[in-house]
Amino acid sequence: MELILGAVRGPPVEALEAEVVERKGLGHPDTICDHLAEQLCRSLCRYYLERFGTILHHNVDKVLLWGGSAAPRHGGGRVLAPIEVFLAGRASADVSGVRVPIQELAVEGSRAWLRGNLHALDPEQHVTVHSLVRPASVDLGALFSRRGASGVALANDTSIGVGYAPLSDLERVVIAVERRLNSPEVKAAYPASGEDVKVLGVRRGGRIMLTVAAAMVDRFIATAVEYAERKEQILRLCLDAAAEVGGTDVTVQVNTADDPRSGAVYLTVTGTSAEAGDDGQAGRGNRTNGLITPYRPTSLESPAGKNPVSHVGKLYQVVAGRMAQRLVEEVDGITAAECWLVSQIGRPVNDPALIDIKLRCGKGAPASFRPAVESRVRRELDGLGTLWREAIDSGLSVF
Repeated sequence: MELILGAVRGPPVEALEAEVVERKGLGHPDTICDHLAEQLCRSLCRYYLERFGTILHHNVDKVLLWGGSAAPRHGGGRVLAPIEVFLAGRASADVSGVRVPIQELAVEGSRAWLRGNLHALDPEQHVTVHSLVRPASVDLGALFSRRGASGVALANDTSIGVGYAPLSDLERVVIAVERRLNSPEVKAAYPASGEDVKVLGVRRGGRIMLTVAAAMVDRFIATAVEYAERKEQILRLCLDAAAEVGGTDVTVQVNTADDPRSGAVYLTVTGTSAEAGDDGQAGRGNRTNGLITPYRPTSLESPAGKNPVSHVGKLYQVVAGRMAQRLVEEVDGITAAECWLVSQIGRPVNDPALIDIKLRCGKGAPASFRPAVESRVRRELDGLGTLWREAIDSGLSVF
């Protein structure tokens, strides 16, 4: 294990004059794609385990959502053409003459996720799912089945994982607002609120300004007056959520493209712009910590749908964030941490080619924390061999 330990460069993000953070919510077309990729990954893992006693090679991280066509109106409109979802990737499809039902797993799993998470969308009527998954290549399949000297899986890609801690005030506010708007409690109390929520936060000095795009479900809103009332309710929910995580100087604007005089407002039939206004693609949305943070170190690696056994594009993204969080929470004197993990294809997943950790210390130099850092890094790396269980049982938080 080669560990480089140094100091975080530059001032804390909170000390910068400006900061920008974004979160694409549950029903955003890009987030839907991430969820459906991860849903298919979990379905394959469970099937492989139940049928063959082990997880087989697969990577199903390519998903495209082709938006449909709809005619929303106050009191209830209709979908004119369905959303189309294309799931692509590679998976072990035939094992000793036993066919793996990839098409069925893709369609049934996608519909189950959509049914359970988008309350105004009918997955049978409003969505068509296509599986474009093909058999895995022979060389990567063979690499997947091999193990290192200690029995640890070998990395099936050369990739980069990045994580940092702690979250800034703006980051906490943005994620809290989206989660509040898409919480089961809010959806039960305000069914007019769709799941397609996007929150973009801008901090100037100590002031936070949020622009919230919130799709409304037309059949729960009879008039323009009711629409305006629902917007006001959403605004209050945003302010309450921000205040609960310490946001004290926060302003919120909701659906700023609305033009009530012409009747142009953010009404949808299904609660997502995917019905007509937008397309989606896996990997274009939130990073592994659930946020889009251009002022922070990040990786363009897309973890959703990658296998949780050997694909470092998923594993290292998760572990880098956990390493940084553990260092900040457990080591007195470390106030911030940034972590980069670099893999090498064919190398054991718990033995990165490079670990680069930058620390911000309240007292002492980064080098003085090396023993504490090494022990916590090793603990996280040692857990990589069982991370797949967490991915299957409860789902890793990867977007």
